[in-house]
Amino acid sequence: MNFLEELEWRGMLHDATPGIKEALAAGKAAGYIGFDPTAPSITIGNYVQVMLLKLFQRAGHQPIVLMGGATGRIGDPSGKDKERELKTYEELDRNLSFQQQQMEALLGEEEGLEAPVVLNNYDFYKEMNVLDFLRDVGKSLTVNYMMSKDSVKNRLDSGLSFTEFSYQLLQAYDFQVLYEKHGCTVQMGGSDQWGNITSGTEFIRRNLGAKAYAVTTPLLTKADGSKFGKSAEGNIWIDPNMTSPYQFYQFWINAADADIKKFTRYFTLKSREEIEAREAELSDNPQELKRLLAEELTVRIHSREAYESVLKVTQLLFNRKASKEQLLELGERELETVAAEIPSFEIPEDALAGGVNIVDLLSEQTDIVGSKGDARRAIKGNAISVNKDKVSSHEHTVGPEALLHGKYMMVENGKKNKFMVVAKG
Repeated sequence: MNFLEELEWRGMLHDATPGIKEALAAGKAAGYIGFDPTAPSITIGNYVQVMLLKLFQRAGHQPIVLMGGATGRIGDPSGKDKERELKTYEELDRNLSFQQQQMEALLGEEEGLEAPVVLNNYDFYKEMNVLDFLRDVGKSLTVNYMMSKDSVKNRLDSGLSFTEFSYQLLQAYDFQVLYEKHGCTVQMGGSDQWGNITSGTEFIRRNLGAKAYAVTTPLLTKADGSKFGKSAEGNIWIDPNMTSPYQFYQFWINAADADIKKFTRYFTLKSREEIEAREAELSDNPQELKRLLAEELTVRIHSREAYESVLKVTQLLFNRKASKEQLLELGERELETVAAEIPSFEIPEDALAGGVNIVDLLSEQTDIVGSKGDARRAIKGNAISVNKDKVSSHEHTVGPEALLHGKYMMVENGKKNKFMVVAKG
């Protein structure tokens, strides 16, 4: 399949300008997507566009990532019902540096494929003064033309500053610069970017007398109509320090059955034949479809090692027969993940130094049980374990040796109730 056929099969083609099919068939093309660094990491919502570049790359073309060092300073009105709050230059620069590393990793060199070109559009403007911008850029489009775009029309009632109104000019000029300096003939993005992208094709037509093309993806939504890319806790980030690999994996595992076919086609790198065969084989087992996608994405975005770590944490949390050996195999980072997923209690680092009675630990130093009487009854009922070892006496003493990696201790009250005690300095 060529690039457009691939997008159509995946349900990822929303719109395209005339002539692009023939242009891409003529040979290798360069195409870009812009990313404004308004957040400290990209999210899986942004990853839709990363997939677009990856599929473009796999079709034999040159992917270009344009980081919005300049446009991020302005604020894109597209898809917004009110003015954005501008970030400081320092915050934007930090975000850009980190996101650039993410992009290079996600689109990194793959044998036989073109390595991505990563650029910063601040370089297009840093030597340009306001008069040059108004003469050389501002003259290219009429106000009437700019007002016809949905990103502008939809904001006229609620208000649109000149700053955000000018965003369209910057994105259009970006495309022209990339056309002139890098032979870039294709700009891609989400459907909300159609107006900005076609302003760029118009720039190139008017100023260079040349032809450029636009491709957009539909807005990805869940079956219930809600926005893709968020969980109950908020955004799902690509950065493992903001969304752990375990939380990332669980996002896909917990997806609605009705969404898994769409999600698979958007995010898998498996072939059409393999995916259609898998869907036919597992038509009555959507949970396995989710597990396969969760595995593929966790390995691709985080690593095989991170995926194996996720499985260890999953086994400990959900397998009632998980053993002490499985608990002791967990590293400090994995125990930190467990602590984030179950009720956890902090105790002073030296709280166990002289040993603490198990009843006091359960009822006073933590709230694992409501009272000392409850603690004694739970122990008598053989319900309490510390690091998978049953506690048989209410005289039992817990010392610092119980802290795994000098910090974590798992306490269980019955088969279902797991708690983590965390020693803090």
